[in-house]
Amino acid sequence: MNILAIECTHVSLSVALMSGGEVTLRSCDEWNRAAESIMPLVQQVLEGSLAGLGQLDAVAVSSGPGSFTALRIGMSVAKGIAYGLGIPLVPVPTLPAMALAALPFTAAEVLVPVVPSRRGEYYYGCYRRAGLERGLTGDETARGSMDDVLLAAGAAGPDAVVTARLTDDFPVPGEGAPAGFLDATFFSAASLLPEASRLFSLGSVLSPADAFPDYRQMFVPGGRKE
Repeated sequence: MNILAIECTHVSLSVALMSGGEVTLRSCDEWNRAAESIMPLVQQVLEGSLAGLGQLDAVAVSSGPGSFTALRIGMSVAKGIAYGLGIPLVPVPTLPAMALAALPFTAAEVLVPVVPSRRGEYYYGCYRRAGLERGLTGDETARGSMDDVLLAAGAAGPDAVVTARLTDDFPVPGEGAPAGFLDATFFSAASLLPEASRLFSLGSVLSPADAFPDYRQMFVPGGRKE
């Protein structure tokens, strides 16, 4: 199975290719320049793999929530590749994919992945390890302040771990803090591939015309979000 994956929801941009059991990953920090950066990264992963563009079975993309602009660009590129090759698209929800990717890095029974919304607000979800290991990655997305994130993590259990790539946004947990913190620098396009493979095998794919990013907010002219 050959799957190309694109992740550009926030903080960093990456593209990965799974081919013959091997994963090739390329990334850059300029996720806010996704329009200029995605296709060169796609070319780089193809050059670093034995699989060519015409050998792809599917294209996976982190479907959000996340940055309005970057999500739109990432989805558009994924749809364009899938449509041009006549192959299915596999949208992978960002938060459960982050939670799944965190499992090898913590023994916590509850994972709370977080991505930014607008200023002072975050998208987050609470996922139990046992459910994730059984493939239960339903939509648990909520939106709120940092206090809301920490309260949700605390309510989920004493060993819940918040994971995010926005380390400067989070207070360092001290004694008695409701949750630990795991820096999600491990999360990349390669993190999408296990779930994308599972969804592909189950037939949970879409035609390019039927796939849309999970914005969670409405864009308003002038750069604001509702």
